[in-house]
Amino acid sequence: MLDLTYYYNVVENAISELGVNPSSARTKKAGQWDLRKGSASVWINVLLSSERKDYGYLQIMSPLMRLPSAEVRATFFEELLRLNHQLYGVAFSVYEGWVYLRAIRELEGLSKQETLAMLKRIGTYADEYDDYFKRKYGRQL
Repeated sequence: MLDLTYYYNVVENAISELGVNPSSARTKKAGQWDLRKGSASVWINVLLSSERKDYGYLQIMSPLMRLPSAEVRATFFEELLRLNHQLYGVAFSVYEGWVYLRAIRELEGLSKQETLAMLKRIGTYADEYDDYFKRKYGRQL
């Protein structure tokens, strides 16, 4: 089984670089942290693969809003796809009725610099788009 301690330290060092005390961002579950960037929540997960216990992932995501009403979903989904094409290293996704901004990568070779870049990217985009979508499509968290 993969020892995740090294990767927890990588994530916590990146969180420290943001000026946040990692212990204050930890959730009750090991390998999870919760940060804020402006109005956006940023969730960090270090996960083992469900198929292989010697392989894992870093996932950083932000819940942006609930799906908009059925009347505007086609327009909304088209806008998400167009925006996905412009984003770097992240993507919009939909899961269980929520819209997320998400980045995921394998743990192998993970560095503090890459983790920090992913955190900044998700935080910056999420803080921009959560407000934009709520104004345009009218759904709140």
